[in-house]
Amino acid sequence: MSEALIQIGLVGCADIARKVSRAISLATNATVSAVGSRSLDKASAFAAANGIPPHAKLHGSYEAVLEDPGVDAVYMPLPTSLHLRWALLAAEKKKHLLLEKPVALNVKEFDEIVDACESNGVQLMDNTMWVHNPRTHAMADFLTDSNRFGKLKSVRTCFTFAADAYYLNNDIRVKPDLDALGSLGDQGWYCIRAILLAANYDLPNTVIASRHPVLNQQGVILDCGASLYWDDGGVATFHCSFLANLTMDITAIGTKGTLHVHDFVIPHQEKEASFSASTETSFNDLVTGWDIKPRIHTTNTDLPQEALLIREFARLVGEIKYKNSKPDKKWPLISRKTQIVVDAVKASIERGFEPIPIQD
Repeated sequence: MSEALIQIGLVGCADIARKVSRAISLATNATVSAVGSRSLDKASAFAAANGIPPHAKLHGSYEAVLEDPGVDAVYMPLPTSLHLRWALLAAEKKKHLLLEKPVALNVKEFDEIVDACESNGVQLMDNTMWVHNPRTHAMADFLTDSNRFGKLKSVRTCFTFAADAYYLNNDIRVKPDLDALGSLGDQGWYCIRAILLAANYDLPNTVIASRHPVLNQQGVILDCGASLYWDDGGVATFHCSFLANLTMDITAIGTKGTLHVHDFVIPHQEKEASFSASTETSFNDLVTGWDIKPRIHTTNTDLPQEALLIREFARLVGEIKYKNSKPDKKWPLISRKTQIVVDAVKASIERGFEPIPIQD
């Protein structure tokens, strides 16, 4: 029923908001009820260009969206340096919060945001879309199956794309006052989340950044990597970069099985996604080929992964609004673990590639 739709306001009109506003329109339990930018002209132009419903209110400030009584929840695609201020205000105004990743500049800021959300009874979720794809659920089922995958031994992930000169000089992700975490916060966040997924969200015990990261003249990371170690012998590595060809890979190896994905952040096709999985693979008798080969697992969905994210977020908000439920703690906890590892990688780079112990 239309009255049950969760009313979502957009706090900012960054480019990613185009994709999210489309996702909201595709979800069956949410609608865009307000758009706010730093000027009314910008909000109006965004609404006209992106098919925002005519009933949505247009605001010439972020504050106006947070004050709008017709808004249940907000999506914030603001630069990371602005998250703390606006997230705290959103929570204070009792607006449920879908926050762009990385959630914060560090875990201290992250905890301030979580504390504000918890004390005001609002839901917090980050905008990591790929984890809501049904493929990811199928991957998690395989990775946690002791009979098919066994015990995790190693994970390798990467997310890279070759940014053009304009991007490298002008995008917010290369500006220290806007998104100081650079590639680590943007792409590394996805890589670390994939590693944690493979590890069933058990944090590593130690993180060591890879040597020779690439930083721009302002000190923002353009290319970096790290190794993560667990005391039980598990190891993971990742590489993220604005300077290498588009690649989005996961390789997870267990004592019994192996998983490969080549498009984990954004599938090659919007509504179909695949991964390769194998269990106890082996060579043939003459070792001229494989006797037991990997299998391709394909999942299909009626909605793209970003719309599935919106549907889940709106469902949680609806549980709170209509059933007096408590905010779900799963998604903030997963986000926090991701932030902890991001912090450790950054600290290792800053300390000359020292090993950084992880303390939850």
